[in-house]
Amino acid sequence: MAKAAKKTVRGRAAPKLAKVGPGELLTLLDFVRYAVSRFVQAELAFAHGTTDPVAEAAFLVSEALHLNPEQFEIFANARVTAAEGKTILNLIHQRVTTRKPAAYLVNKIYMRGLPFYVDQRVIVPRSFIGELLESHFGGDGEAGSLIDDPAAVERVLDLCTGSGCLAILAAHHFPNAAVDAVDVSKGAIEVARRNVAEYGLEDRISLYRGDLFAPLGDARYDLIITNPPYVDAEGMAALPPECRAEPKLAFDGGPDGLNVVRRILAEAPDHLTPDGGLICEIGRGRDLVDEAFPELPLLWLDTEDSEGEVFWIAAADLA
Repeated sequence: MAKAAKKTVRGRAAPKLAKVGPGELLTLLDFVRYAVSRFVQAELAFAHGTTDPVAEAAFLVSEALHLNPEQFEIFANARVTAAEGKTILNLIHQRVTTRKPAAYLVNKIYMRGLPFYVDQRVIVPRSFIGELLESHFGGDGEAGSLIDDPAAVERVLDLCTGSGCLAILAAHHFPNAAVDAVDVSKGAIEVARRNVAEYGLEDRISLYRGDLFAPLGDARYDLIITNPPYVDAEGMAALPPECRAEPKLAFDGGPDGLNVVRRILAEAPDHLTPDGGLICEIGRGRDLVDEAFPELPLLWLDTEDSEGEVFWIAAADLA
């Protein structure tokens, strides 16, 4: 009988992990070091809530042990039981051999310190908008604040909501707002519903399945937030295996990456209040956006980890 073919990753034989003998790895730090070595050896990509192999290893070890990431340092030198070690090694093996994002392996991701459920029905959340809600919508006369009083915001729309994380963060940041969240994917809406229920926000967040503004009628909002598909054809062809494990629908923005963005900018004026505004993440497509919309006074916003990947425009400037 012929031998079974080895599992491959994009045409390559899946890497073999170094064998670990009993007692060779003892503490949380030991397992993190081992994981980092395996991740580097396998040339994994990191863009799903962690940006480097050390952070990813610490995330997986913490989740395997049911620890909040903030607790890792406290227990870094604590010993791991044999059963726990087996669980950790299994996660490391899966991460290396499947190239799936770590968040899918543990069905969890953190944004702004809050945990959210994720699976392969949704893109792994990593939007910069969560940080911007805190840094640019603080009110109290803060420099750079785009909305003077968060408490005065009555309606927020999250387009392309995915897992619903931005809708939930918006509900937390704008305490008096009703939040609508839309996604064309049935699976995404199911995941978002689970997260909304987990935070007990069913009475404040309404979920709609549909194509952008289509299911909303003539509703208007004080704030529209969106992290739409914006990867161009060249970028789609170059996606690493980790990203290919995510829904293609969440990435593909057409030939130049702007198919969905164009529609949002064209339709948003009909759904914004006079003093409202739109915040949109576009990744590294700023030059293309500026070239496509030279007449729009877009305000490009920076975060701790990004420069000019998100823009803001007031309703008055879109009309």
